[in-house]
Amino acid sequence: MDGSAQRTLLITLTGRDRPGVTSRLFGTLAEFPLSVADVEQVVIRGRLVLGVLLAYTEGADIGRVWNAAEKVATDLDMEIELSTGRNKLMPNRRGRLHVTVLGAPLLPAAMAGIAGRVAANGANIDRIERLASNPVTCIEMDVSGADPDALRAGLAAEAAQQQVDVAVQHGGLHRRAKRLIVMDVDSTLIQGEVIELLAEHAGCLREVAKVTEAAMRGDLDFEGSLRERVALLAGLDASAIDAVRDRLRLAAGARTLVRTLKRLDYKFAIVSGGFTQVTDALVEDLGIDYSVANTLEIENGKLTGRVTGPVIDRAGKAAALERFAREAGIPVSQTVAIGDGANDLDMLQAAGLGIAYNAKPVVREAADTAVNVPYLDTILFLLGISREEVEAADAADATL
Repeated sequence: MDGSAQRTLLITLTGRDRPGVTSRLFGTLAEFPLSVADVEQVVIRGRLVLGVLLAYTEGADIGRVWNAAEKVATDLDMEIELSTGRNKLMPNRRGRLHVTVLGAPLLPAAMAGIAGRVAANGANIDRIERLASNPVTCIEMDVSGADPDALRAGLAAEAAQQQVDVAVQHGGLHRRAKRLIVMDVDSTLIQGEVIELLAEHAGCLREVAKVTEAAMRGDLDFEGSLRERVALLAGLDASAIDAVRDRLRLAAGARTLVRTLKRLDYKFAIVSGGFTQVTDALVEDLGIDYSVANTLEIENGKLTGRVTGPVIDRAGKAAALERFAREAGIPVSQTVAIGDGANDLDMLQAAGLGIAYNAKPVVREAADTAVNVPYLDTILFLLGISREEVEAADAADATL
């Protein structure tokens, strides 16, 4: 058909979902000289909304099509709306973006604010889908016609006002191709800071915690602050490391995140300003592919107050991300970095997607997006993976 001569018919069926609705409607439409221009279908709490945009030429008997569609609706006990138009078919929209909204709870006012910002940017919401309802609600929108940077800035301001998290990402293959996850460890993959747990045993927690906080905010050089804190541990019995390792708790959702991404053949790496004496156990426990961290020096069963080798600092983390990507055969643009402190900034900015996880303000402002709920597996939603898909995969594995 010549696009300039086409007319359109939009059919919208609404009612109780059941098997066969879509096939029944299209089976009826197959009797007529029509072409399918667009289809969208969604089911919410057992209620189906099916929209079909059809194209036809000037001479087609659209009255017969109308009557046949209404008979389908009557037979199925569904509501139907029909409308015709003379406009050209809409061209394929360019510049599609994914806008992911996380809230606990997610209130109508937040959705109104987000939608308003999208409209204010001259953009259109093409699709809305729920990815999760527990323990947070996650809604994903497909948006077209927006400038990514302008939309991201507007939605970041709205998210802060509404106390929700919002991520803006390019759609299409770019999003699906991220195959290497690189994650900070302390206060990200695990709860708390290992060096502070060691400082408890050494009786210098207050001094160490003060320096740690300043370093994570970016007020102190990381390497200098690390050496200063480790020096306070001099003389501590090495058995304290075993005690700390036994006390470690993974972040909520950490196992789900790693397990799910490994199922999807993602590579997983950890980069830590902490210590190999702890991270090596995490690598073995979780099946992590790549790892780098500092190493505490131990002599005669005691910590010397020094680290061996070069310090893994802000630049070291970014270099590790790039090295791991090369080893995995993955472009850096197809990596995701996750961190919370100032020493994570370089790797967050180097990655294809940088996620600030319950991070300091300086990190939230610099990252591509921020997650401020205490569930690490919400990262899956930013990758387009729904809670239902995760639970279905877990259930399938349980039967093996």
